Amino acid sequence: MAVKSYDKLYIGGKWVAPLGTDVISVINPATEEVIATVPDGTIGDIEAAVAAAREAFDHGPWPKMAPAERGAVVAKVAELLMGEMTEMAELITTEMGAPMLFSQMGQVAAPFMVLNYYAGLASTYQFDELRTGALGTDVLVTKEPVGVVGAITPWNVPLFLAVGKLAPALVAGCTVVLKPAPETPLDAFRLAELFEQAGLPAGVLSVVPAGREVAEHLVRHPKVDKISFTGSTIAGKKIGSLCGESLKRFTLELGGKSAAIILEDCDLSTAIGELLPNSLMNNGQACIAQTRILAPASRYDEVVDALVASVSESWKLGDPMSMETGVGPLLADRQRERVEGYIAKGREQGATIALGGGRPAAFSKGYYVEPTIFTGVKNDMVIAQEEIFGPVLSVISYEGEAEALAIANDSDYGLCGSVWTADDAHGLEIARQVRTGTYMVNSQMPFDFATPFGGFKNSGMGREFGPEGLEAFLEYKSVTFRAGYTPAI
Repeated sequence: MAVKSYDKLYIGGKWVAPLGTDVISVINPATEEVIATVPDGTIGDIEAAVAAAREAFDHGPWPKMAPAERGAVVAKVAELLMGEMTEMAELITTEMGAPMLFSQMGQVAAPFMVLNYYAGLASTYQFDELRTGALGTDVLVTKEPVGVVGAITPWNVPLFLAVGKLAPALVAGCTVVLKPAPETPLDAFRLAELFEQAGLPAGVLSVVPAGREVAEHLVRHPKVDKISFTGSTIAGKKIGSLCGESLKRFTLELGGKSAAIILEDCDLSTAIGELLPNSLMNNGQACIAQTRILAPASRYDEVVDALVASVSESWKLGDPMSMETGVGPLLADRQRERVEGYIAKGREQGATIALGGGRPAAFSKGYYVEPTIFTGVKNDMVIAQEEIFGPVLSVISYEGEAEALAIANDSDYGLCGSVWTADDAHGLEIARQVRTGTYMVNSQMPFDFATPFGGFKNSGMGREFGPEGLEAFLEYKSVTFRAGYTPAI
């Protein structure tokens, strides 16, 4: 597909020339070719974007508008996005290599649903609440926008994660400087065009793609009130530390190493097919990917055989633009080398490859790695403890449910997980004992957009989505009154 290059940045509601001369080359992971260029944002560009956001928040109409009015703008963006679902999905697949089916559903349809959810919540959420205080007088508890937000997003599901921050922040009344990953700036610029078309006031949104140094300047900026970050745990710890120095509000959605527990009574004929989308989605480049498969020792070989058969049959490696492809290329050569390094480490530590393990001979171009299944994995191995971010699964044996729970919880992460059983009620008992922010009982849905999403332990701080995702961009204020006075709200 023909891909549009940009020579300007979106700052303060206008397309403006960048202050620097460097450009970012966007590479198609399937062809290894440069498909477009965009300006590489500088610290000066971030300064201009923050100044525009500060002005729009302090003196513009957006924070003062009724929430329903803000929601109407967000709803319009949802409508515009769905009108070009195919084109946007193709753009994202070309940018970062996600299979087209996943791009349509996870990269575009899901953002559409998130936008619509928050557009609706804008009209129903209780921003003002009148309480009777402990001393008997009325107290108004109001929730006000936190202010200027710096939103920093990664490359794996770029539009979804940008919308997951923008929709609640904008409905709350905040203004936002979005710093997308330099690998995937094109969908962010297209999203800015849709917000502009929907009538978002000038200055409410700016988009500046850039690298780490510029991102750190955004985090440190004294006129930014909150940082919302999705990315690696290492980067998240640094951001949390920087925000702590100035008591800046922050939300961190970080990595995962989730476990899927297959119980003795599980019907493998259905469970494996339903489990794998949450293990191999987006070429394994997903923080919620359930890459540790916990199998009872009595059925271990049966589970491995079912996994190998299902991946071989249903998760074909191929051109990501094809709707028949299950696994496409990884984002970049550095990402492929990272995944290959983990595969080598798994072999060194004694795990056995049951499927895959190398580069496919059929592709002379593209950053491909075969879907790989390791057996004989112990939970203290590197491949079972560290986030690989590629199509690599580890099958771990356990004796009894107590050991399965201990293995599932033996992780620095706590983002997601699942249990597969014939008894849903017992599955809930298992879910209550696993220390993760989201959990599935015989379900393909890792989380629901109307409910909070986030992690325990090194998987992050705070929650996104649901009313809790909106509240992450709000500050509470209590207003007390003299006895006998009741305010109208």
